[in-house]
Amino acid sequence: MTPLFIIPARGGSKGIPRKNIKPLRGRPLIAYTIDAARGACARLGIGEDHILLSTDDEEIAAIAESLGLRVPYRRPAALAADTSGSREVIIDAMDWAEGQGIPFDTAVLLQPTSPFRTADDIIGCMKAFRPGETDMAVSVVETDANPYYNCFETAPDGYLHISKGDGLLTRRQDAPRAWEYNGAVYVISPASIREMPLGAFPRRIPYEMPRERSLDIDSPLDWAIAETVMGLRQS
Repeated sequence: MTPLFIIPARGGSKGIPRKNIKPLRGRPLIAYTIDAARGACARLGIGEDHILLSTDDEEIAAIAESLGLRVPYRRPAALAADTSGSREVIIDAMDWAEGQGIPFDTAVLLQPTSPFRTADDIIGCMKAFRPGETDMAVSVVETDANPYYNCFETAPDGYLHISKGDGLLTRRQDAPRAWEYNGAVYVISPASIREMPLGAFPRRIPYEMPRERSLDIDSPLDWAIAETVMGLRQS
């Protein structure tokens, strides 16, 4: 399996301004994802030209280059808006790589907002992917809100009703395990993503990651948690 690692890092960020290059414990946030991608390249014996930073922002590109990563590709402005979807970003990056003669048979999306994801996690998710049989292998974490136990919906009558099942379970252990994407690793079939959006994939394989490596930074609170966890690790 030969991956194209795609790191999406547009310039706009409303929740945390300039999030992708904001210093987290003294390093730009994006540095942690670049490190993980490099580690995976080393493990797989492929060159770092298989790491493609997808950005429209010259400062982000310059910071990545200061970390030693070549950034020859620029994301089109039309794909850098708040409404731009991951599918279009992935396809444009794949098209550019194919035009440059970079060989790959899987697209691996690595979002910069997962600083605790490791090279081992990337390789593990790639191993879960079955070429020709699956559309995507995706990293997940067991969710706290289980639809059979403690996740409810408001019905037309205005009352809360359990999301799935009869609502009679009294122990969480008795409920089927439920998962959520943690945003860290997506190993995608190029043919599948060209055919349909990620959410429409019928053949998705989970790769379980522990909660301590599953933080996806999306808010100032997430950022504060990441700072605290990294501080504890470094102490």
